[in-house]
Amino acid sequence: MKENTFNIFCICMLMTIILGIQSFIANDDTMTKENGVYIINTTELGKNIEGYNGPTPLKVYINKNKVEKIEFLKSMESPKYYAKVKKALIDKWNNLKVNDAKKLQVDAVTGATYSSEAVIKNVQLALDYYQNHK
Repeated sequence: MKENTFNIFCICMLMTIILGIQSFIANDDTMTKENGVYIINTTELGKNIEGYNGPTPLKVYINKNKVEKIEFLKSMESPKYYAKVKKALIDKWNNLKVNDAKKLQVDAVTGATYSSEAVIKNVQLALDYYQNHK
């Protein structure tokens, strides 16, 4: 009886380890690297950071420890207001070293406060993730 219990325990542990490894390998699209450029996607990472109408996912491109560009991904934000946010914020962090970009104080866009604050938080989240996982 003890041997059967031990065997069942070992099988359960092995399955847990295998499933954990599979989920880690299959689900880590948060940071990728292409041609030396790290790309941090905040779709899952910042799924709880919401603008006015929901999440505001981004891709943050980092090359040689400098922010290369910010790419706005599809969101449910109002196109009119989100266009203001994009125009005002898209270049704010470009060419800054990651540490300097993290310290940058960026103001929200008047009339699109929730959306712009969500974008700012997503950028900060991406920069933190980069520093902790590169």
